[in-house]
Amino acid sequence: MSQERLTLRKIKEILRLKYEAGLSNRAIAGACKISNSTVGLYLQRAEAAGLGWPLAEGDEGKLYQRLFPEKANPNESQRPLPDWEAVRKELRQKGVTLRLVWMEYIERTPDGYQYSQFCEYYRRWKKAHVEPTRRREHVGGEQMQVDYAGMKVRITDPKNGKVSQAQVFVAVLPASNYTYAEAQESANQCNWNNGHVRAMAFFGGVPRIVVPDNLKTGVKKPNYYEPEINPAYQALAEHYHFVVLPTRVRKPRDKGKVENSVQNVERWVLAPLRHRTFFSLAEANQAIRNQLELFNNRIMKLSGRSRRQEFEEIDRPNLRPLPKTAYEYAERKTARVNLDYHVEFEHNLYSVPHNLIHQEVEIRATERMLEIFYQGKSVAVHLRGHRRGRFFTQSAHMPANHQFLEQVNASQLVQWGTAIGPQTTALIQATLKSRPFPEQAYRTCLGILSLSRKYAPHWVETACQTLLESRTCSYAALKAELEWLTEHAPATAEPEALPAHENIRGHNYYR
Repeated sequence: MSQERLTLRKIKEILRLKYEAGLSNRAIAGACKISNSTVGLYLQRAEAAGLGWPLAEGDEGKLYQRLFPEKANPNESQRPLPDWEAVRKELRQKGVTLRLVWMEYIERTPDGYQYSQFCEYYRRWKKAHVEPTRRREHVGGEQMQVDYAGMKVRITDPKNGKVSQAQVFVAVLPASNYTYAEAQESANQCNWNNGHVRAMAFFGGVPRIVVPDNLKTGVKKPNYYEPEINPAYQALAEHYHFVVLPTRVRKPRDKGKVENSVQNVERWVLAPLRHRTFFSLAEANQAIRNQLELFNNRIMKLSGRSRRQEFEEIDRPNLRPLPKTAYEYAERKTARVNLDYHVEFEHNLYSVPHNLIHQEVEIRATERMLEIFYQGKSVAVHLRGHRRGRFFTQSAHMPANHQFLEQVNASQLVQWGTAIGPQTTALIQATLKSRPFPEQAYRTCLGILSLSRKYAPHWVETACQTLLESRTCSYAALKAELEWLTEHAPATAEPEALPAHENIRGHNYYR
């Protein structure tokens, strides 16, 4: 029969009018608003099936089967069919397609069905074995579902024109369908956690349950009964006091609300922005926020109300209050202290007390701060650097000699030179000027001054005068000159008397 089959109610009406009321086929056709031929066809099938009126017990539920029995194909019994349940399980595996399963079926059964017939039989079986779904009524403020959208946002670097793809984090309160979305540089642990923080700030409260997918940033080891939550994600949950209930693997209906919201965000938020050029994440997120406002205020067909209206009445009163302090994501790693009493974290170096050289320490880094622990005790706190190749050193972490060098400046060096004599002072000043930056000459000047510990001031003064005349500013040259002077000096030579001055402290001062 090519035409559409009649409803069960209309078939029963035809049988009643025929066998109970005794009407003609034409009268029945007029009453039921169908053709005479259709009435005749159904009456013939009813007679062939042995149906009368009233219907016997059990006939009513199987009326279609009695009227339209399936014709057996004599060739079908000769062609074995696969286990369709096993086929469905195979298709759930990554990379497995229906064509691949059919090819394996043909290898086992060369006289089996061709691909088109194979697909048709599987489609029929699947239609007859649809897995029922449970309609869930969500309680206001109880749950928040989270996921990443498949659609991404293009970010163009204004300096070099390089285009990157930003991930879009989506969170939804299923009771009201109130939705939050934001663009993120990547789907790493920090962005995943901070996406939750900003979503809950957007909602103005904390749900009791958060339902994520089985991403590595959320679930370390998927298991329906006892999933192992990522430690960093668990720390977030403990801070906000919510429970993490991951979905079952390959069960998108477990978080159907966010799956549907992701599609809506792609359609109503991201798609209208597809032709816009964004030069920063902040710019993209502002545009997303504007579109999201329109989306949440749009009237839903089913309820005749907006998501915002539903949120204000259903979710907001039932959300728990936000904690007094927002969660701050922290990265943790272990490191070994280098010889220069610094540890490396993301291509920057941070100091620790110098007595911890070669010791293993733990680093806890937030977006703003970096704290270093040794045996559970905090030993150093630094501002975190986000540009590579920088040093962060605290004077208190240095040994005494390094602290001394750190405190040295040009005026101190000149002052120390005057304690020896004017020629030494002049050489110190000339040495400071001989370098592009005075700091580069500090060690040379300290070396010049240190020679006064070994040689008498008048010898240092004489040697400094010689170097000044030759325009030489070098510790090595001064040392060599002093060695020559003392070696070739007359044994009876008396040191030239130094003039009395408050800045001249004598040759024993630096010993």
